[in-house]
Amino acid sequence: MKRIDYSYLFLISLVSAMGGLLFGYDWVVIGGAKPFYEPFFGIADNPVMQGWAMSSALVGCLAGALLAGKFCDLYGRKKMLIAAAALFIAAAVGTGAVDGFSMFIFYRILGGFAIGIASNLSPMYIAEIAPAELRGRFVSMNQLTIVLGILAAQITNWLLAEPVPEGATADFIRESWNGQMGWRWMFWAGNVPAVLFFVFSFLIPESPRWLALDGRREKAVRVLARIGGAEYAEEEYRRMEATIEKDRKNSPSRAGFRQMLHPSMRRVLVIGIVLAVFQQWCGINVIFNYAQEIFQAAGYGISDTLMNIVVTGVTNVVFTLVAIFLVDRIGRRPLLLFGAGGLAVIYLLMGAAYRFGLSGIALLVIVVAAIACYAMSLAPIMWVVISEIFPNAVRGVAMSVATFALWAACFVLTYTFPLLNSMLGAAGTFWIYGLICLAGFLFVGRCVPETKNKSLEDLEKELIK
Repeated sequence: MKRIDYSYLFLISLVSAMGGLLFGYDWVVIGGAKPFYEPFFGIADNPVMQGWAMSSALVGCLAGALLAGKFCDLYGRKKMLIAAAALFIAAAVGTGAVDGFSMFIFYRILGGFAIGIASNLSPMYIAEIAPAELRGRFVSMNQLTIVLGILAAQITNWLLAEPVPEGATADFIRESWNGQMGWRWMFWAGNVPAVLFFVFSFLIPESPRWLALDGRREKAVRVLARIGGAEYAEEEYRRMEATIEKDRKNSPSRAGFRQMLHPSMRRVLVIGIVLAVFQQWCGINVIFNYAQEIFQAAGYGISDTLMNIVVTGVTNVVFTLVAIFLVDRIGRRPLLLFGAGGLAVIYLLMGAAYRFGLSGIALLVIVVAAIACYAMSLAPIMWVVISEIFPNAVRGVAMSVATFALWAACFVLTYTFPLLNSMLGAAGTFWIYGLICLAGFLFVGRCVPETKNKSLEDLEKELIK
């Protein structure tokens, strides 16, 4: 009889999901620090260096995502979560301590490396420990911690930044407390969750599916029994054993990147890569990364912009909670379709607002609507689906490929937004994102299966043929 220990499952999922919190914090904190570190480093009038400062972490994300899958399949999920936590600590300390732009970039890349590992491992670990009927909402916890990290960064930036007078020059900002110390403390504050993540990661169990794959039956059963009781543990282990035996017959050696080329992997690999790329190219992350420019274009000053960014962060958290409530009730496909279609319409309106000069509260409402739509659909559900669809034997490597695609897409998005904005204006740029969302809607409707209430082993039998 299955007797799920919800408290235990919640706690170990929460520890793993702290990687998501640090992902969100490190990813967004730079947006609030941007008006202050740019004058400090003398790049306020250099669009190329501004773009490099904002997108350099993505180089680390790409490397982290690519290496994490192979290492976590070889050494386990837990050890790599600990490694990610240590890297987050080093990056937070270093980024705030530097006085030169080159070292600032180095530590941003190091933080990106940690993000790449955490974005791969945190949802995968939770998917591997959660029972099928709870998997959607527990994996979505990772997205909740991401948006809580985003909100924490936004609130931290808002509280640390001293008011900036209207029309302040770059020289004034550089010599102010904001320009000398404020941006440093924005990065240093990330040490609080990073240290907690590092300590608590030693206390969680290894993934039972990785233990089973590594031939450690007793340890795997012990973890499963702690989650759902003895009968649940035996039943789940039998399912794992059957798929592991099948995978070993098909591929006797330990799985690696070459197995991604097998024809049976084609369908799930295409779904995983396209969803990961679409989650970025839908365009919502430019609102977080370039919030300063977006709100200033709407007529807000720097101090008002930081407050508006907090509003968007609260919206992000609230509607992620809506997604957690819905994902195991109505399923993954309906939420993905809602998100893609909803954003296509919202971007049409956002582009029109810029085109016809709407500003102030009207544009803020449209931006909040876009974030709400994304937060309850594409943001969490993409992570749920890609953590579910890959086979046990290659889940680490396959997730690595998908998250590498995600960060490559994110790099393109982040780096090209200033260029598109200068060539097409904000209206044309958001209309392009709207067309991408329409294409994503068609792809989900045609290609993405429903995965709710199915065990990872049953999904493997259904999708890998």
